[in-house]
Amino acid sequence: MNIMITGYGRMGKEIEKIIIQRGHSVACRVDKGGYGDYTEVTPDNLKGVDAVIEFSLPDKIEENIKIYAESKVPVVIGTTGWNDKRDLVSEIIKKHDSTLLYGSNFSIGAHIFFDLVSKAAKIINNTPDYDIMMLEYHHNKKKDSPSGTALTAANKILENNKIKDTIWTDKLDREIKPNELHVASVRGGSIPGIHTVTLDSLADTIEITHNARNRTGFALGAVMAAEWISNKKGFYSVEDFIEELLK
Repeated sequence: MNIMITGYGRMGKEIEKIIIQRGHSVACRVDKGGYGDYTEVTPDNLKGVDAVIEFSLPDKIEENIKIYAESKVPVVIGTTGWNDKRDLVSEIIKKHDSTLLYGSNFSIGAHIFFDLVSKAAKIINNTPDYDIMMLEYHHNKKKDSPSGTALTAANKILENNKIKDTIWTDKLDREIKPNELHVASVRGGSIPGIHTVTLDSLADTIEITHNARNRTGFALGAVMAAEWISNKKGFYSVEDFIEELLK
């Protein structure tokens, strides 16, 4: 496959390594900061491209996706912060009979973590002595908290647990309510990402942790997702890809 990389920052560079390791080629690199071959996505620089992997800022996401769709080039979107446009983007993809797969986390290990967290949240429905909570760490350059991964895991807990129905991410100056799931965030250093879900009772503590050592797992998942959609049409989430991969 000949793959375009949109967003040539730290993640884009890691994706480039994985593309080459898996026997593909890099068609071009698009980066609005001038660090790639082009500063914007155009129909011309999509010629000869088999797939696009985009991890960039959300300000031009709708415009870029429209160009990908019109050019009928499958695209994997790891850019976050555009959830409010998801229905519109889905319609663009359907209108042009094109292909898009989106997600906030492409790490295979993270999705195994989500599955384990879902099972744990369900199991403690029958053991009410256990409470459940979450703590996540990320590097000091991260611009949001909690992370998309933390929110995904939190929603998995809410979907499977009968007691928790509200995610609380702010500081608490009161006793937490039984129905609130506390998700705490710490920012500092160079940590790629650590997420720990804790199940705690008077008798013991159980911890489920996903510790990302680097960006390799995220990049590998994104390239594998591009391979997966190469012969598909439609609007997919990363969960669609992971479900088929892990079943």
